[in-house]
Amino acid sequence: MEIAAATRRNLELSRTMTGERRGSLLATIDRTVTGGGARLLAQHLAAPLTDPAAIDRRLDMVGFLAEEERLRDDVRAALAQSPDLERALTRLSLGRGGPRDLAAIRDGLAAAMRLRALLGAAGGGFLPQGLSEIAQDLGHHGELVGTLGQALTVDLPLLARDGGFILRGYSPQLDELTTLRDEGKRLIASLQGRYVNMTGISTLKIKHNNVIGYHIEVTAQHADKLHSGKHRDLFMHRQTMANAVRFGTVELSELERKISEARDRALAVEGDLFAELLALTLARGDEVALAAGALARLDVAAGLAALAVERRYNRPKVDDTLAFDIKGGRHPVVEAALEDAQAGTFVANDCRLADEQRLWLLTGPNMAGKSTFLRQNALIAVLAQMGSFVPAERAHIGVVDRLVSRVGAADDLARGRSTFMVEMVETASILNQSGPRALVILDEIGRGTATFDGLSIAWACVEHLHDANRCRGLFATHYHELTLLARKLGHLACFAMRIKEWRGEVVFLHEVGAGAADRSYGIHVARL
Repeated sequence: MEIAAATRRNLELSRTMTGERRGSLLATIDRTVTGGGARLLAQHLAAPLTDPAAIDRRLDMVGFLAEEERLRDDVRAALAQSPDLERALTRLSLGRGGPRDLAAIRDGLAAAMRLRALLGAAGGGFLPQGLSEIAQDLGHHGELVGTLGQALTVDLPLLARDGGFILRGYSPQLDELTTLRDEGKRLIASLQGRYVNMTGISTLKIKHNNVIGYHIEVTAQHADKLHSGKHRDLFMHRQTMANAVRFGTVELSELERKISEARDRALAVEGDLFAELLALTLARGDEVALAAGALARLDVAAGLAALAVERRYNRPKVDDTLAFDIKGGRHPVVEAALEDAQAGTFVANDCRLADEQRLWLLTGPNMAGKSTFLRQNALIAVLAQMGSFVPAERAHIGVVDRLVSRVGAADDLARGRSTFMVEMVETASILNQSGPRALVILDEIGRGTATFDGLSIAWACVEHLHDANRCRGLFATHYHELTLLARKLGHLACFAMRIKEWRGEVVFLHEVGAGAADRSYGIHVARL
């Protein structure tokens, strides 16, 4: 589905008009539990499908997981324990990875095998095509998972050069070097004890830093004992600090050399082992990437199934007709906000853009819900064609190949475009590019100029959409004179937002009904 940048912005698909993710359609429907699933959901929302068969395969998966509650919960629990397999593989492929990325590959592939087993035991062997393909792509990775499990320790450093990430028992050569290195640490502790006994300085410590290596450190008041007397030939002064003095000995230097050699050799061996494990992993990179994609697809399907159950969404029918029949449609974002704030129930409305009324002219007061109604139908089309259940009792949508909307006001002063000029440029683009399969959402075209100029522009736009574009569309306006067009345009129908006047006050019912409004109640809204 082609969606212009202005339309994405107007409909707040992934970001609100203020640039925030919260309050967008993506934030409202996102129930994914993995990084790969979240990225794939955003991709699906950004590029809804136009192939009914492909859409149905996605809907089959969502429907199956919506019905199988226990399987859905088990799948989501397993996915939640899965690291970001795709990101780890990318980092390793680019030479930026470390031991933690290898561990992520190990744990992600182990989760993939658990999920394959879960899917294999579900549905009595009759899974929807999409889930069967996912199960196949999850693959078998026992050998690689086993090797990485035997090789890697629990507490892993960020970088391979830091060492200490190979499990004891995996490499006899490394075990020998680490034993020598660790034995050196024991010898250091033993030497410290001997020097304490020799000098009688209980606070004497052997320490290490990256500048001067191993050294003996005592407080300033004890330094004279090492500078003079019977120990002056053994201890060599190295550094004086504000509160401490540091010394060295020939014995300590020799021990440091042995420890350093063992440490350096151990790091070199670990570096070689990391390279081997990396090569082993990348040799199976295609299989790992396939599993990562399968995990993401499963996460998206399970998340949309959870959303459908939680928010009472229903499966849409999507085909190659020109139908657009929504029964009891709701705005997904506004409804979620109302429920979360416990601020009331969203008022559902129907929208049937059939051949005899494929273009709706919608009138009614400000604040009555026209823009909400326009947007909700566009969002339902997007959700349906991305493969999600929709907030409606029933929905039948003939594939929309292009979704365009002109809702709200904005300027582009840097390019010399006023608010009205931006409106006209976007409207011209819509009129020039929309065909019979397009869904067009227009709100108050012509409002930014003089009344009769704006009315003339809006009048011409309605005629062009009806006669030339021949598309399905919703056209909201305060120019009530446009309702006269219904007499001469055979596929134009008039609808209005319903209100009640009670004791001088206006009550907004947020309901859409056939007919036309005769007033906009702008003074009333201004007073509010």
